[in-house]
Order: sequence, then structure tokens, then C-alpha cells
Amino acid sequence: DKNFYSFDMESGYMNWIFKTRGKVNSVPFADDQLVYFGSNDGRLYAVDRKSGKEKWRFQTYNTVQSLVLKSEDTIIFTSDTGATYFLSADGKEKYRPLPNPVWSHHTFQVYDGVIYWAPQGRRFGAFRIKDRKWLWLVNTETDYVVWYSFPALADDTLYFGGNFFNYRTSRLAYYALDRESGRELWRVDDDMDLGDLVAPNRNTMFFNHVPLLDYMAPAVYRNLVIFTSGDTVVRALRATDGAVVWRKRFDLPVSSAPTIAGDRIYFGIHGHEGLGKKARLVCLEAKSGEQLWEVEVEGAPLNAPVIAGRTVIFGTADSHFYVLEEVF
Repeated sequence: DKNFYSFDMESGYMNWIFKTRGKVNSVPFADDQLVYFGSNDGRLYAVDRKSGKEKWRFQTYNTVQSLVLKSEDTIIFTSDTGATYFLSADGKEKYRPLPNPVWSHHTFQVYDGVIYWAPQGRRFGAFRIKDRKWLWLVNTETDYVVWYSFPALADDTLYFGGNFFNYRTSRLAYYALDRESGRELWRVDDDMDLGDLVAPNRNTMFFNHVPLLDYMAPAVYRNLVIFTSGDTVVRALRATDGAVVWRKRFDLPVSSAPTIAGDRIYFGIHGHEGLGKKARLVCLEAKSGEQLWEVEVEGAPLNAPVIAGRTVIFGTADSHFYVLEEVF
């Protein structure tokens, strides 16, 4: 609805509402004083956390639907088919933007001054921010439509997922790369499994998922890398070699990336109005994949749930926002 909201988590009381001129789809970042977020009006906003008053704005002239991160004193975000920007604390360009001519709904990770993946045509890789240097690049030229997920980092390894769509089938791929060199440690391929209730087509196999920023993003639990991939299967792969440790299949496709807290995994499941099936938030045991509980909700959870203390927080496709007490 073009607004950005702040409310009290305990009571649901609205603290303030900040209006923009476009839909707000980006993932925000907050520091001690400000919260930063992008809008489809092409701007990045910095807003006072307590009052909701604008501190500054930065215009990109392309929709800003990425996450926003602050690494040391640099604010980083990406505009769709525009550029990756590096701003100072007062909203000025700190470094020249990094061209982003291909990717939309771009996601990235920053660790130790390196951004993964800063876009470079249809390639991706590791880019050291301070000296503006590519450490490595992996060529992704392909005849297929391709999507690469937000990466997870654990020690010296990067994990991420991909969907290769040839307009007839979707091939899912799961990767582990050496963080320093970009060398592939393992890759696991699997077919997309939409189950018996969803018809396979270009939208259900690929295009419906791409606007979700955390689509296919993995979560790491001890020696497991866990993927929810827009189909009906949750996969837990062994971190060292990609071997399947467990698979959990549902009746309808998963709607969000997973979040891990303690020894539990939380994620959303789509509903099916025609069959009278409601969307759900699901909790699994991370080690075994055993289902512990589920809660029916209004609309599919579209973001990886946020865990804060003993509460689970997420939004849904029907414009509902939930703060649930965690069930033990």
C-alpha cells in the first residue's frame, strides 16, 4: 500500500506510518538511530526510528526491491536492472555504483568487507568493497531463465540455490562454493516437485517465485543445509558433500525460505482456495525433519519468519501481519 510501518511488537500499537510513492517490497535495515528501506518509487529512505520522520532520501530512478545492509559505515542496496549502490551515513555516494543491468529483486550477502553476489552481467561472484576489486566470478551464461538465491555463509563456504527454467520444466540446483576462491565444492540437482494439487506451468514453476527476495535461500543448521525451493519438498543436505540427509514432502508448495532458531525450522506453506485448504506456518525439527506443529493463517507467509525472543513474526500475501507466541 506504499507505506512503511512501525508498531510495538507486544501490543500491536502503531508507532508511526511513513508514506512513499510506490510499493515497499525491500527488506529494511535498522541501526541505533535510523531505519533504511527502498521503495518502488526508486528511492532509498532513511527514517528516524523513534519519530518516523525522514532523515534523507536517495533517488535511483529504478525500483528498489532489494534488501538493505549496512557494512561498517557503508549502506549497500541494489536497484532493479540499475546498479548496486554504496552510500555514506548521510546518504551520499561513497563509491561509484556497480552496474546491475540484468538482475531484479536482487539479493546479496556481505561478510568481512566482501559482497556476494554483486551482479556483473549474468555472472556473479565476490566483490571487495573497499578497493573495488572482484575476487572471483562464476560464469552463468545459459539459454535457460535462471534464478540464484540469497547465499548463506558458514565458515569458509557459501551455500545457495538456483532454478533453471526452460519453459517446460524447472531444474533445481543446490551449490556449495569455497568463499575465498569461488571453487565449486559440490552441486546437487533435483526436479521441482509441485505435488498433485498444483498444475505445472511457467508461473508455478518459476515466475511466481522470483519476486520473493528470499526465494530458495538456504538455512544452515550444524552440519545441514536446508532448502525450501518453491515446490512441495523441504530438503536437508549434508554440508560437507551435499548428500541428502532427509526430505519432507507437503501437499502444497512451500511459500517462504526457512528460518532456524534453536533446533527448529519455521517456514510458510501455500493454501489452495479451490480445495478449501488454508495457508500455514509450519515448524519442523531441524535434525530429523519431523513436523512439530503448524498454524493456519490468512494468506501464504511470503517472508522467512523472524524470530524475536519467544515470538515468531511474519507477513502474508493477504496483507496480514502476525506476531505469534512460539509453541514448545
